[in-house]
Amino acid sequence: MNERLAGALYGAGWGAVKRLPEPAARALGRRTADVAWRRRGPGVRRLEANLARVVPEAGPEALRELSRAGMRSYLRYWMESFRLSTWSRQRIAASFAAQDIDRLTDGLASGRGVVIALPHTANWDLAGAWAGAALGVPLTTVAERLKPDSVFDRFVAHRESLGMEVLAHTGGTSFGRLARRLRDGGLVALVADRDLSASGVEVAFFGSATRMPAGPALLAQQTGALLLPVTLWYDETPVMKGQIHPPVPVPAGGTRAERTAVMTQAVADRFAAGIAAHPQDWHMLQRLWLDDLEPRPARANGGGTA
Repeated sequence: MNERLAGALYGAGWGAVKRLPEPAARALGRRTADVAWRRRGPGVRRLEANLARVVPEAGPEALRELSRAGMRSYLRYWMESFRLSTWSRQRIAASFAAQDIDRLTDGLASGRGVVIALPHTANWDLAGAWAGAALGVPLTTVAERLKPDSVFDRFVAHRESLGMEVLAHTGGTSFGRLARRLRDGGLVALVADRDLSASGVEVAFFGSATRMPAGPALLAQQTGALLLPVTLWYDETPVMKGQIHPPVPVPAGGTRAERTAVMTQAVADRFAAGIAAHPQDWHMLQRLWLDDLEPRPARANGGGTA
């Protein structure tokens, strides 16, 4: 019952935002962000704690202002995403400008396929829709299954309406389909700054250890695709900005695990550079670093915590 109610409320809110005049939707997002920021719930406190690692020189007052800007950026993402399906193809194509775009277009022109790895910055849905509208290139991505199912299904339908192919995260099955798209010269985009599963690759990130997904590096190794980290940010204009970072090469030597570790660390370093330049647009309201995670309960046989 709770899941059905949550799904119904989520759908109603999504529909209401789509019907609002755009200035009203922007104002609503800003007000909602400010209310959430003033209440200092768990998400806002976690955002501040994460930003304190990104900007260690910031004092308490500066950090509070940064988290306020971060919440406004986060709600801008949601308001835009709810309304993207009402935008024309021309507007989507004109709403994103990337630096060093030739790294992407040249990679696609080579026919080798391109894997884009992104952190949770600005509006990655808009970036995916832009690829189809501006470049005429279909994009394939993976979505974690959300609860309730109605919310997950709505997100999948929304992204598919924007021209993306969305695969449910099902381990080897989704990996194989992504690899086929890349071998056909396609474009794959994966949000890749947080993976707290047992299969995540441990990396140093802003001076401390966390885990990030191995998928982008493994796909590049297996298919020969170009691996391009991309970071996004907002400025005072309606046009989202992005940086196509230098490609991550596959090391010449080492085991597959060793090559994957080197490549994933390189992705993390490029993410860190982009996030440090625009910390207010990094939407990380969850625990990320390993030393922030709550210990797992001890096993009944006396095993330790992890």
